[in-house]
Amino acid sequence: MTDASGAGTTAAGAGATAGGLLADEPASPTVTKTEVVFEGAVWKVKRDTVDYNGSPMVREYVTHTGAVAVLAVDDEQRVLVIKQYRHPIRTRDWELPAGLLDAEGESKLDAAKRELAEEADLQATTWDELVSFHTTPGGNDEMVTVYRATGVSATEGAFERSDEEADIEKRWVSLDEIVDGVLAGRLHNSILSIAALAAVASR
Repeated sequence: MTDASGAGTTAAGAGATAGGLLADEPASPTVTKTEVVFEGAVWKVKRDTVDYNGSPMVREYVTHTGAVAVLAVDDEQRVLVIKQYRHPIRTRDWELPAGLLDAEGESKLDAAKRELAEEADLQATTWDELVSFHTTPGGNDEMVTVYRATGVSATEGAFERSDEEADIEKRWVSLDEIVDGVLAGRLHNSILSIAALAAVASR
């Protein structure tokens, strides 16, 4: 289609302009009943009955503390990735250093600094929030906040790791290599994928 000036526009573009900027809309339907149907070592599963548009609706979901991740960038503009075993998917996948917001009173930024030290033995001088997102909005309420860290250097000592973290493999790679791996289907970690794509879009 063509506007009055003769310039071409698309239907999608016209619709986006007419409706304003895309933004998620908070909603608070009445929860008429809620119960914890499973309580594990880390996660709880809740069952809510919700009055949605005048009809009862039952939904079960995992309650989550939230998490942080770190896109650490060195002086050569390479990103630190770590390979770690994840039991639910039976895979050692490439990820960013990340962890739960499970320490009482700890800010998101302090948690990110702690995770970078614990998983990679690194610290950084400059931190900025890159992107935040819900990982699985149909199944849990987890929100992940990713920080970009620059001015990276080694910590004074190495952190003692156990379980899945004991055999972490670390590698510095370019953003383009990560994006190529995501688009080619070689890399599947959601936090790594979203963070890398956001970093490319913002550079």
